[in-house]
Parts: sequence; structure tokens; C-alpha cells
Amino acid sequence: MTTGFTTGRALRPTTKVLPEHARGHNRALVLQTLYRTGQLSRADIARETGLTRVTISDLVAELILERLIIEVGQREDARPGKPATLLDLDRNSFQIVGIDLSEYATFRGAVLDLDGQILHRAELPLAGATGEDATALVVTLAEQLVAHATRPLLGLGVGSPGIVDLAGVVLSAPNLGWANVDLQGILADRFGVPVVVANDANAAALAEHSFGGADSDMMLIKVGHGVGAALLLDGTPLYGSRFAAGEIGHVVVGTDGGAECVCGKRGCLETWLATPRLQGALAAAADADARAQVLREAGQRLGIALAPVVGALNLAEVVLSGPTELLDGTLASATIDTLRSRTMAEFHGDLTLRMTALGEDIVMRGAAAMVLSAQLGVS
Repeated sequence: MTTGFTTGRALRPTTKVLPEHARGHNRALVLQTLYRTGQLSRADIARETGLTRVTISDLVAELILERLIIEVGQREDARPGKPATLLDLDRNSFQIVGIDLSEYATFRGAVLDLDGQILHRAELPLAGATGEDATALVVTLAEQLVAHATRPLLGLGVGSPGIVDLAGVVLSAPNLGWANVDLQGILADRFGVPVVVANDANAAALAEHSFGGADSDMMLIKVGHGVGAALLLDGTPLYGSRFAAGEIGHVVVGTDGGAECVCGKRGCLETWLATPRLQGALAAAADADARAQVLREAGQRLGIALAPVVGALNLAEVVLSGPTELLDGTLASATIDTLRSRTMAEFHGDLTLRMTALGEDIVMRGAAAMVLSAQLGVS
């Protein structure tokens, strides 16, 4: 059982659609309304969605049978007559396994509830594993997490570095030695549950959208084993024609050369910003001033890479995700200063650049958001 995202689909349904597309869309619309709003009556849902009461009654009956919606009691109405019965998403009916493969030292995962709250954690040291060894570690970590689930699994989500297509095949992840690895298929065959595998930055952006309060237009920069980015435009993820939108880590920044990258080029953004590279440069710095200069230069290189994107898309917000002790402060300040100096102030001067508030759990929670979106149409 596998599933994936649909290119060009907005994450949150808000209106009814044509009859030929209606049932699946309207089902997601009911679930999304309850997911975000909480307890509502059937009449409330009809008013919120614009669907008829007959349609709502039919959909609710179906969703109750599937254990996705429950009746939670009667509203204390001031009006005469029978009080309305309130409904809610059954938030305890299913759990989700979310896995984060983005860090360079460990693979991390969690069992989460439908609200994205973490119930159990596990991690395995990567210890330099690549290729089939790295794939085996993912399966082992998933086995540990599935064993700790206390409810049926809605699905299993994975955020992986590299280029990942919509079928969950990791087309290229140089840092893990992966090329054309059908990670989604491997996990679905092993566990028999719906599986979604996507780029780690895309997963993090979905977490920011679902649980972090991000606006509909935003760019997220994920710094870990490598450097990636994700874009949400008008509430819709942007994947690109070959699934490589946001692969800024292997963009050469500047014309002054630089260190050799794992991809074979010199001066890629990853050579300045990836966690192991940045930690190595800081460790080699002679004093505090030299360490500050390392962070400033990394921030400037990130600003150089982002300026054309911000200018072309008129983005209002850029979110950084990664080690706070490296990214926040000097590096972030250098990034925003560089962005503002390289774009038109009247259009981009109010750009916001901030650290995510979701911390190191962002990819795991994003993996849960991917499953929720793919299986229920909610986010």
C-alpha cells in the first residue's frame, strides 16, 4: 500500500467542487473542518463547508464507520428543542510513524498522534553507513517504532535528503550513497501500511504549515547532513518538473571556487553551510573573531543563493531549520543583510527570516503531516 502527493494540489480544501470530483474532496473537506475547528454539529459543518445537510449526514455516517469521526456528546443549547450532537475527529483512533533521515550522525523517528504530538521516540547512529547499509538502518528504525505503536497505523512517513519523486523513490541522495532507491516501496512491502517518502525539506515545510503557523507563501531552508529548501506557494507545495525544486545545496555560490563538494563541484552551498562542514570550519577557527567570520561568510553565501528566489517570487518569509547554535544569531543576521542588499527594498525590505519554533522534531512532525495529507486530506 503506497500513496503520494498530487502535483499542484493545495494542502487544505476550502470549497466544494464539481460532481465528478466531489466525494473524495468533500470527504476531505469535512475532515479538514473538524481537524482545524474541533467539535461541531452536522449543521455547523454544513454551514462551514457549504455542503448540503443530506451530503453531510451521508459523509459523517461513513466516517463514523471508519472510526475517523466520533460523536462526543450534546451541545448545551439555549434554544428549545433537541440539543445538537457534536462531532470531532477521533484523534485517538490511529497513530503515525514519522522518520527523519536528514541529520548526518543519526536517523531519528517517532510515533505520533493525529495532532502531530510525539508519543514515543527512537534513534539509531548512522555511523557513516551508506547505500544498502543505510537502507537497512531505516528498516530497523521503522521496525522499532512500529512495535511501539499502541493504535492502528494511519501510515508511515519519511523525510529523506536528496531528490525524491512523488512515488517515494529517492532518485539521488549523495550523502547516503543512494540512487534510484525505492524507499517507499521497500517500507510498504515490509510493513503493509500506507507509506509516504518525500524530501526532508518538503517534509519540514509541511510541518511548518500544519503545526508552525506559517503563511501560505514561504520558503524553508533545512540544514543538516546537506542543505535543501522547500517552497509553499499559495498553500501548494512546489516540487518542480523533475522533483528537484529547492535543491539549492548543490548550487555553486560565487565565482571564487571553494571546497570540493560530495557532488564533485567546488563551492556548492553545502560546502559552506552543511552541519558537518560548518562545525569543522568552526573547530579549525583560531579564536572567537575567526568563528564569527565563519558564520558570517556562511550566512552571506546563503543570502547570495536565496536572493534570486526571493526576488523572483516576492516571498514574505524564509524559515531556517537546523542546529540553532549554528544558524541563529550571526549567521541569520548575515543572511538577511545580504538578502536586503541584493533585492529591491521597496518590494522585499520587509522580508522576515526566522528560525522554526518546531526545533529538531520538524521533519518527524512533517512526516506525520505528509501521511495526514495523503490519507485524510488534512493538514
